[in-house]
Amino acid sequence: MTTAPVTDFAPLNLNGTDWNAIEPLLNDLAERPVETNEDYDKWLLDRSELEAAVSESVANTYIDMTCDTASDAKQSAWTAYLENVAPKFKPVIFVLDKRLKELGEKFGKTSGRHEVLFRDTAADVDLFRDENVPIETELAKLDQEYDKICGKMTVEFDGEERTMPMMGKYSESADRKVREDAWRAVAKRRMEDQEAISTIYDQMIAKRHQTGINAGFDNYVEYIYKARHRFDYGTSHAYAFHDAIEQAVMPFVARLDATRKKELGLEKLRPWDLNVDPKSRDSLKPFKGGVDLIAKSRKVFERLSPELGEMFRSMGDGSNTDGTANGAMLDLDSRKGKAPGGYLYFRDRTRRPFIFMNAADQHRDVETMVHEAGHAFHSMYANNESFVWYRSSPIEFAEVASMTMELLTMPYWDEFYPSEEDANRARRKQLEGSIGLLPWIATIDAFQHWVYLNPNHTREERANAWLGLDDRFGTQGHHCDWSGLEEERKFVWQRQSHLFGNPFYYIEYG
Repeated sequence: MTTAPVTDFAPLNLNGTDWNAIEPLLNDLAERPVETNEDYDKWLLDRSELEAAVSESVANTYIDMTCDTASDAKQSAWTAYLENVAPKFKPVIFVLDKRLKELGEKFGKTSGRHEVLFRDTAADVDLFRDENVPIETELAKLDQEYDKICGKMTVEFDGEERTMPMMGKYSESADRKVREDAWRAVAKRRMEDQEAISTIYDQMIAKRHQTGINAGFDNYVEYIYKARHRFDYGTSHAYAFHDAIEQAVMPFVARLDATRKKELGLEKLRPWDLNVDPKSRDSLKPFKGGVDLIAKSRKVFERLSPELGEMFRSMGDGSNTDGTANGAMLDLDSRKGKAPGGYLYFRDRTRRPFIFMNAADQHRDVETMVHEAGHAFHSMYANNESFVWYRSSPIEFAEVASMTMELLTMPYWDEFYPSEEDANRARRKQLEGSIGLLPWIATIDAFQHWVYLNPNHTREERANAWLGLDDRFGTQGHHCDWSGLEEERKFVWQRQSHLFGNPFYYIEYG
């Protein structure tokens, strides 16, 4: 499902990561006379299509980099963009933003269809500082380094070298010894890099704090709320959300943990007891490999909605292993040298999504697949929007389509689980997980607030802040025995990639 560009201002074959190719077009937008409403409308559409072209080139470069963190060529291409193009592009965008603000006021394009664009642009103009541009480059490179470190993480287990996502299945083993051995192997491997990751985070905190100071704020928290265009609520509302989770959700989680402990016949829950089926049944086996995941997911979406089924079909039937080569839209299987996590990246020029994930034949991969597909459908439904800025939702709505898709698809999960017992197990796991996720959301969000409101903290103070939040919200700390694993518990936060590459984007999942 693609849509033709709304203007021919930016050539179809434009390489948006080549400064020499985009500079003349940016200069045109900065200097072009705009005398009438019609001139302004044309100027705005031309700018939109140029930014879409640049965005797509950047997207493809980023996707390729995350799909193969071991490739020197792909890593160098991303670094070259960060160092040679982005620092030149951002100041020109600031000039164009100022011009949009001035022209919007001149031609009365500040309300109605233009209201959100004008509001967001005005905020961006207020925030921009030249001295923050190189800091943002350094932050992006630090996040790239975090991805490379995580992409290299493997352990030798059960006779094979396995990535961290691949180890997930052992956390569901009915054999407690297997679960413990797997947990300890993963924890040991993560602890080998905790110093390097802590150093990256130390540097990120200092640099992000400086961006806030440079922009005239007392701290990064105040800065990032505005930078994320979070206009409708502030820190007090976030704290109230944390409190509500503590008061309303934690008692329910405590009951779930008590039931789990009783059904497993344990006196105490240990970290390796939190994912296994409480009735000690074998782990769910929903699919085998990315191609099978795609085929079964397609059947689910076709039953939910023929239209969604066709949209998913348009994304292809193969799990690619070479980034965006040959127009690929799916890279699903976990492998060594692949960045952690999962994401949906929408290519704004061709209006084509790309789903990235680390599937390892587990139920949580089903959840990730339908989640990211929800993002994809949302983006594809917006692909007829002429303004590139309106092809993505405001931040508060960003996770609605994805989180909802996890629930909407549940009645059709028999495509993954022919056994009614297994299908119902999966559904119950999803419902309990949706509620159980809320305390983790509160933990991560509260942790970020503390970190950036106390930017000069020591690592010991950070660890204590984390442990305090884990005691408050975490089944990990509140109802689980970490005896002998105190050091590992201090660094559980390092597995949450949002803290590194996407700060203050997590409360949206709740």
